[in-house]
Amino acid sequence: MRLLVATRNAGKVRELERLLAPLEDIEEVELVGLDGFADVPDVVEDADTFEGNAAKKARQMAAATGLPTLADDSGLEVDALDGAPGIRSARYAGTHGDDEANNDRLLRDLADVPDARRTARFRCALAFADPEGSLGDDVHVVHGVVEGSILRERRGTNGFGYDPLFLLRGDMRTTAELPPEAKNAVSHRADAARKMLEFLQSYLRERSAR
Repeated sequence: MRLLVATRNAGKVRELERLLAPLEDIEEVELVGLDGFADVPDVVEDADTFEGNAAKKARQMAAATGLPTLADDSGLEVDALDGAPGIRSARYAGTHGDDEANNDRLLRDLADVPDARRTARFRCALAFADPEGSLGDDVHVVHGVVEGSILRERRGTNGFGYDPLFLLRGDMRTTAELPPEAKNAVSHRADAARKMLEFLQSYLRERSAR
């Protein structure tokens, strides 16, 4: 079975492959990204919540490709910025997916904020759509979160996005300083993926039995 991950971000695909690896115990499940669907247009992420964007992407990409589809929308919420960049995390500096520019803007916006007020969290909404299966028009959505704070300079070379600036609560490392297996144990996407994995293990068994 091919399970579509509705992203062109290879890092997200690899991360979800590791997080959802136990699905292979049910049947041969292959996670594929959108790179193999060049003719499928990207979804306009115009919802005002992570959940709304994730559900929209999952539903539309499942309809466009005919594959059961996972889609996530995730981002960084900084308390001193009233929750920004939030749903605009990937395009905070203006260009979608420009990690360096986004981090640069975040550092500028927080330049005068004292360390004690630089608290933040990563949030993730992970949605699953399967219009050809028993879900029909419904979308199953789970949520994940990880707490931390924003540093004044980048640290670490792993991960992507705001990982080099995000210091985990209760840890001395940023998420970019963690090896993949450690990040997969604590990240917001890992939190959501564990919940989705529990759902998919039951759902795919039933789907395979039909």
